[in-house]
Amino acid sequence: MKLNVKTLDNKAAGDITVDDTVFAVAPRADLLARVVKWQLAKRRAGSHKVKSRSEVARTTAKMFRQKGTGRARHGAASVVQFRGGGVVHGPVVRDHGHALPKKVRRAGLRSALSSKASEGKLIVLDKLVSKGKTAALRAQLSKLGAENALIIGGEELDAGFVNAASNIPLVDVLPQQGINVYDILRRDVLILSKDAAAHLEERLK
Repeated sequence: MKLNVKTLDNKAAGDITVDDTVFAVAPRADLLARVVKWQLAKRRAGSHKVKSRSEVARTTAKMFRQKGTGRARHGAASVVQFRGGGVVHGPVVRDHGHALPKKVRRAGLRSALSSKASEGKLIVLDKLVSKGKTAALRAQLSKLGAENALIIGGEELDAGFVNAASNIPLVDVLPQQGINVYDILRRDVLILSKDAAAHLEERLK
């Protein structure tokens, strides 16, 4: 499969050949859903917590005598029925993450890349270099039709490019090792540098 390479000014800069097993597989929605669910579960804090009956600071003295009042019998005030009592089966501090096979994660990433390629929303740029001016970079991305985009650079990112892109809404910049399915799907256009495309091909084929 051939992909056209462009410059940031939307001019032709040749083309590259990429592996069809990475950029031209049939996208599978079920794999994408599994990987996104796994990613979002991993990043949940899980720090929610309520107090159970054994943890609340209430007196354990019997509230009133057992018989003769006409009321239901009660012991400690820490029971769930009363204000300030414990909570039954409430949330506790825990890890929401779950295991997902590496093969499924790789297949999900291939599906995400192929989905963007099949929709014509995958752009390959020769290099990602900027003087650090947000207005100039925004104009260049507008020419490319990438106002809402995820940009994946090489192993090291140009500091000027990162600074310029950091002030543009709906534009995210990541190094090649940070690419993930969730960020690909949440942005309309995927932009890869030539280095990133070569790295992904080597990593996923």
